[in-house]
Amino acid sequence: MSLSGLLSQLLNGLADASALFLVAAGLSLIFGVTRVVNFAHGSFYMLGVYLAWTFTTAFGDGAGYWAGLLLAALATGLIGAAAEWLVLKRLYQAPELFQLLATFALVLIIGDAALAIWGPEDLFAARAPGLSGAVQILGRRFPEYDLLLIAAGPIVLGLLWLLLMRTRWGRLLRAAAENRSMLAALGVNQAWLFTSAFTLGAFLAGLGGALAAPRVPATLGLDLEIIASAFVVVVVGGLGSIPGAFLAALLICSVKAVFVFLGQVAIGPWVFNLSKLTLLAEFAVMAVVLVVRPWGLLGKPPAPASHAGAPERPIAPAGRRLRAAYGLLVVLLALVPIAALQWPYLSILMTEILIAALFAASLHFLTGLAGMTSFGHAAWFGLGAYGAALLLKLAAVPMEAALLLGPFAAAFGALLFGWFCVRLSGVYLAMLTLAVAQILWALAFQWDDVTGGSNGLIGLWPSSWLAQGPWFYYVTLALCAAGIAWLRRLAFSPLGYALRGVRDSSLRAEALGMETRRVQWAGFVAASFAAGMAGSLYAFSKGSIAPDVLAVSRSVDGLVMVLLGGVQTLAGPLVGAASYTWLQDVAARSTEYWHAVLGVAILALVLAFPDGLAGAAARLRGKRA
Repeated sequence: MSLSGLLSQLLNGLADASALFLVAAGLSLIFGVTRVVNFAHGSFYMLGVYLAWTFTTAFGDGAGYWAGLLLAALATGLIGAAAEWLVLKRLYQAPELFQLLATFALVLIIGDAALAIWGPEDLFAARAPGLSGAVQILGRRFPEYDLLLIAAGPIVLGLLWLLLMRTRWGRLLRAAAENRSMLAALGVNQAWLFTSAFTLGAFLAGLGGALAAPRVPATLGLDLEIIASAFVVVVVGGLGSIPGAFLAALLICSVKAVFVFLGQVAIGPWVFNLSKLTLLAEFAVMAVVLVVRPWGLLGKPPAPASHAGAPERPIAPAGRRLRAAYGLLVVLLALVPIAALQWPYLSILMTEILIAALFAASLHFLTGLAGMTSFGHAAWFGLGAYGAALLLKLAAVPMEAALLLGPFAAAFGALLFGWFCVRLSGVYLAMLTLAVAQILWALAFQWDDVTGGSNGLIGLWPSSWLAQGPWFYYVTLALCAAGIAWLRRLAFSPLGYALRGVRDSSLRAEALGMETRRVQWAGFVAASFAAGMAGSLYAFSKGSIAPDVLAVSRSVDGLVMVLLGGVQTLAGPLVGAASYTWLQDVAARSTEYWHAVLGVAILALVLAFPDGLAGAAARLRGKRA
């Protein structure tokens, strides 16, 4: 270890921080003005990288190279403007979660568009002309281009400050972030303002991607990789605070650089390789900051609500007809193995749908019933899967016992992390759950000796009697039906009514003597236990698991299922899980670009049924009545 080595790693961290800040600044700007949690922002960064490769290859060296980088950012901004005008403009009055669903659909569409245009291979942009060499700093060579990146962050921060503080348009953007209703009353054209803010945000993401192109290969998957880090920076800095995003990017990338510099650290008999924990570092920083300062480093604490929000339409217990319909559905599901004699794949598909339905029902209990939005529900699904797998592989517990004990690993994790999560609300709660999921994902990905690392664990097959015939399907049906029935019973228990009371007005609930955090903590653990059961079943249905059971994409899948079905009805997550899993399966077997097909289908459903499929059916029944 040496001072020059530490300085070299910190300089690398500063270069990474500048590129990350450009993406996070655009995301913060879009959220501050439009209140849209834009999952597609990572896709704009990815487009910036691909377009930079295209234009710099076409224009060659010299001034054409730099013109190509700028043109890539401008083109990305125009694509962002088109996405806002065609899709999001129609959803500004919809609930925030449906806007999130629409931006996720854009992720799928843009990802497959990139696959169709540029192919699946990694593309490497040429080195920047005049900056392809290195300079000596304390006896170590440091790339000249990285020095340009280090300077780019403060320059863009200064330009954004001038734009927001010294121009009329900037004042309007700040006014929209503070009070949109007052701005509308003054006659300001909000539609134009939102489109321009979204365009600038997409331009910044594209600029970040274009400047990163000489260092980062253009590859599919950059979108989800960068969006998780950008969310971390925005939340740590404070929602809507661009200086906060800059400070957070510096903090996070510096911590990661220090981890790489320290390498292996011995504490007693244990040796920790900190350089392998860089995936965990940024989410650990976010978790610590949110626990200590829930509104971020430079964010403003939310103003306390002066009155209760409008309560949602009350859900009613199942009547005689609905109970009969559920009974008939279970009977029909029990007949699936008979139909599978003709179509063998049917049992596999229905097993996946049942597991997805339990997972979606657990997320609906947390998000819809309790009002606690979670972007990291895959944490409990993955803990259930890994809990069952490790009991089978390491503790030599019989498969049947491992299947039933796996969910308790998820419940224990929720008991531990939930104590911190329920102290936050809104987007900050969602981001803390995302941090928890990513921390667990990083541990599973890098703890090779226990979890198998990126290779995962294999050989997780059911016992011989379950593997024969339809018995595993029937066990899955029984456990999923029991789990969904248990969640439904909880919804009409004292805990369920207390959760709805806290969701509608925490102030009134506290005035009535409720311990609101303890109520939410209990609901958090109950939902996580059900998600863990789904994960335990998933592990034995697939025969193997990998860290992707904890990934962001699985959490997003759960949100898509809940929102497609409808948040306002208890049947919504079941309908959404069945629809989404079926759509995914049909699209995947029909075309190479099945992500885009699925994204278009999601967009069509969101625009046609803003309250979900089950919600639309309930509204139609109400009109007929």
